[in-house]
Amino acid sequence: MIARRMTKTAAVTIVALLVAGCGGPNQPSVSALTSEFVYQSLAFAPVAATGAGYHRHGDIDLDVLLDDPSPGALDRQLAFYRGFLERIQRLDSTRLSLDEAADVEILRGQAELALLELDEIRSHEHNPTLYVELVGNGLFQPWTLHYASKPERFAHIIARLRRVPDLAARAKAHLRAAPSIWTEVAEAENDGNLALIDQELRADVPPELAARYNAAAAAALTALEDLQTFLRTELSRRSGADWRLGETLYARKFRLALGTDRTPDDVLQEAEQDLVAVRERMAAIARELGARDVPEALARVARRQATPETYLAQVRADLDEARTFVHSSGLLRLPPRDNLEVIDTPEFMRGIYAVGGFSPAPPLEPHLGAFYWLTPIPRDWPRDRIESKLREYNFYKLKLLTIHEAMPGHYVQFEYANDVQPSERRLLRALYGNGPYIEGWGQYATEAMLDAGYLNHSPELRLTFLKEELRVIANAILDIRLHTKNMTDEEALHLMMEDTYQEREEAVAKLRRAKLSSCQLPTYLVGWRGWRRVRDEVRAERGDAWNAAEFHEAALSQGAVPLPALRRLLMRQ
Repeated sequence: MIARRMTKTAAVTIVALLVAGCGGPNQPSVSALTSEFVYQSLAFAPVAATGAGYHRHGDIDLDVLLDDPSPGALDRQLAFYRGFLERIQRLDSTRLSLDEAADVEILRGQAELALLELDEIRSHEHNPTLYVELVGNGLFQPWTLHYASKPERFAHIIARLRRVPDLAARAKAHLRAAPSIWTEVAEAENDGNLALIDQELRADVPPELAARYNAAAAAALTALEDLQTFLRTELSRRSGADWRLGETLYARKFRLALGTDRTPDDVLQEAEQDLVAVRERMAAIARELGARDVPEALARVARRQATPETYLAQVRADLDEARTFVHSSGLLRLPPRDNLEVIDTPEFMRGIYAVGGFSPAPPLEPHLGAFYWLTPIPRDWPRDRIESKLREYNFYKLKLLTIHEAMPGHYVQFEYANDVQPSERRLLRALYGNGPYIEGWGQYATEAMLDAGYLNHSPELRLTFLKEELRVIANAILDIRLHTKNMTDEEALHLMMEDTYQEREEAVAKLRRAKLSSCQLPTYLVGWRGWRRVRDEVRAERGDAWNAAEFHEAALSQGAVPLPALRRLLMRQ
């Protein structure tokens, strides 16, 4: 009931803003443009809307819909983003406040990114994981997000199941060719969807809805099994499409996705220089630990590890430990809500989340759950794969992962962002926030924890963190070189396993991730270095009045703005 009231209020707010609609003669209101963009883009994507806590768009119940990939729907999206971009470009930037300028920067970038995707990259014609993950998320979110009673949410799941056959048919019609790696991952994730529908959801459906569920599930399962056959027997033979974006498209997407004026070549040059410097720092710590070299020191560190059975329990203990340290260290005040759950990564998302990840609470319903995902180690893996995974995600690395994803990393970050006002600004920065700001905070916050003495300045933890820094550097090199420099698989694996000391299991999974995505892996390095620069500039400007906790809280209270805009916003205070 609360969700419905909040959504109606949001809809009324949109109308009021659009009527008020003006920041002066011939100047539309930025708040009105922001509301229009946020809510209309969510209406185009009902599955994402459920995840955001936006349940109704006018008279349309979004929770019963799946995204519409029909040609007419895609044309409507193109028309909206083109028209919206034209209006944004007519704004007089000299009359904008710093906050409005930051919002406009995000709006312009997101509209251009949407047009680039729909008009030129056209993933809907080549990437089957889009459709498979759409089904999985469309069913998983109403199951796990308690925005309404269980029977009502299962009624939404049933309505979406009834739409799966049409979506599967659209996928088969749209997908002209796909890189083999995309088809392979889609098959594996679709197996997760089949299990979700046939086993997990079926076991939990309220008895009074069982007959309706079974009927809808039967049709959906048939459609997804047919899609699986199509992936294995037809699309797998149409492997002419390339997962590489190429230099021109990659440079354009890089600028928009990262919200930066830095070029891929600039970032690549910095990354390759940093790789040498970090290796030297690791060698110094290895000597401190009495090892002959870095590989020997890392091998010693990796011996302290969990087991597949205790993996999740260790992460939960690490979360409690990190929370206690943040409280005692004074790094920043923790937000009052405590709604984080640690769960297994959903099967249909394990293609891209081979290790884990974070799913924030819906920005329109922040009281609902936020999830720290950890991908379990499959029981049927051969022993060497299991051992490789546990060496990489050893006692120390799991602590770093938990800091980055949860405490005081992404979970704390998004909880602060949920208090940004006004509401349309909060939604824009939560849903379309700057990637380097988000991932950079995860890395910066981890570094801040270690600098503050977490785990008593353990040299083993610091060595593991420097290995992670090498991995962040390798992420950027990998993404840029794979997509623009024709880097081979062998060169990529050498970079990760030899130059940056990663286990083979980690390197193979990261190579797959780099082929499944583009312009996401560099956000860690670009963001981390960007956060450091903003901190150093603000500290220099404040002088003796500098306070780290005040800086962290003020920076997080802005929401995920591009980092140059963050600097301007903080310097005004």
